[in-house]
Amino acid sequence: MLVPRTRLILWITLIVLPFAAIAATLPTLSWLAAIFIGGLGFLVIFDAVTARGGLGGVRVILPEVVRLQKDRPGTVEVRIQNDAQDARRLRIGFAFPREIKPASEDREALLPAGAQVSRLDWAVTPARRGQYFLDRVYLEAVSPLGFWAARTSHALRSELRVYPNLFDERKNVAAIFLKRGQLGAHAQRAAGQGRDFEKLRMYVPGDSLNEIHWKASAKRGHPVTKVFQVERTQEVYVIVDASRLSARQISGSKSAAPSPQPATRDQKQETPETTVLERYVTAALILGLAAEQQGDQFGLVTFSDRVLSFVRAKSGQAHYDACRDRLYALQPQSVTPDFEELCSFIRLRLRKRALLIFLTALDDPMLAESFAKASELISRQHLMIVDMLQPPGAQPLFSDAAVTSIDDLYRHLGGHLQWNSLRELEKVLKRRGVRFALLDSGKLVAQVIGQHAEVKRRQLL
Repeated sequence: MLVPRTRLILWITLIVLPFAAIAATLPTLSWLAAIFIGGLGFLVIFDAVTARGGLGGVRVILPEVVRLQKDRPGTVEVRIQNDAQDARRLRIGFAFPREIKPASEDREALLPAGAQVSRLDWAVTPARRGQYFLDRVYLEAVSPLGFWAARTSHALRSELRVYPNLFDERKNVAAIFLKRGQLGAHAQRAAGQGRDFEKLRMYVPGDSLNEIHWKASAKRGHPVTKVFQVERTQEVYVIVDASRLSARQISGSKSAAPSPQPATRDQKQETPETTVLERYVTAALILGLAAEQQGDQFGLVTFSDRVLSFVRAKSGQAHYDACRDRLYALQPQSVTPDFEELCSFIRLRLRKRALLIFLTALDDPMLAESFAKASELISRQHLMIVDMLQPPGAQPLFSDAAVTSIDDLYRHLGGHLQWNSLRELEKVLKRRGVRFALLDSGKLVAQVIGQHAEVKRRQLL
């Protein structure tokens, strides 16, 4: 497609209009006007014909997969193939999704002579986690005389994977990943009998009758005792709820950071907000790093009204990348979670005892009752921990002294009733062997990692 440029309009204004006026006023000078106007018309037509070849042999190539992090600047590598290998000046643009903020909507690229492939780094900043695509590139080249701009577009296929931003959260829990000094996770002597069988040995007075291997004792003719070792490698599964309740907006993690000065009203209004699912995804990925640090195997389950994905517990960088690829495009769904199907799936798939950390919301009485009933299928086989973000205002009635009106009193009363129902749910789950915890949004990651560390220290598995 050819588009007239400002230069063409300027020359038409300077030549065509004045000489047309002269020809209309002085008919004897019509031949002079026809020469100038015809000459300009010839140049414009010649320039339009030559402009069509300005984009010939030019092709834009993007990587098949571009990996970015939310709220962190990144680059998209753009390769421009010039088969003619002549010097050209191009204008390039992409139709980026709304969630991807480019440094500029379009850019000019100078292709040097003799270079078949040129490279251009396009700076972008993703504003939302997810999976996006670039499916078309737009090119523009100026004609030799500058009267026309030749424009075209080509189809392409490039996937933009925007992963969660773990940088800030890893700074908050950086001490857990350190191995030097007095901070971080240290190797400690594991106390306890353990569960993994190691070997057989001769019976020693004082050994428990439960430790005697009766078949081996009958075969050898003397008592033989079983020796166990403490389990070093355990399986940890994070079960992420992607149903309708995970789409609720909450205050971002940065708002929970302590500040030496009280926040003003304007600062409170600028507090970043995120979804519950976003906090779940961040906590799951960082817990995977912490489990790897402790020598455990990390697994993942995502669900809504059905099981969406299942990654069996393993270790290693490739396995962590697989878990991250299952989570980066996970979005909330407008459905009600089906805990019965979830627990049935876990009972069939997970034979070995494992630590199951549920990241879900049970402030709905119907969902709480459904979960309590479904948890009986797996609570005796696995160690279950249910983590839920504490709802705003859910606290005991007299825990906040800032009550100045009747409306505040009723609001605190409603929060007390909600807090009391969650405490009753905690007692119900505790009788079934399930732990329930209300966690703070800003400290969610650190508290989840602390739960895993406590399980390791107390050898609850």
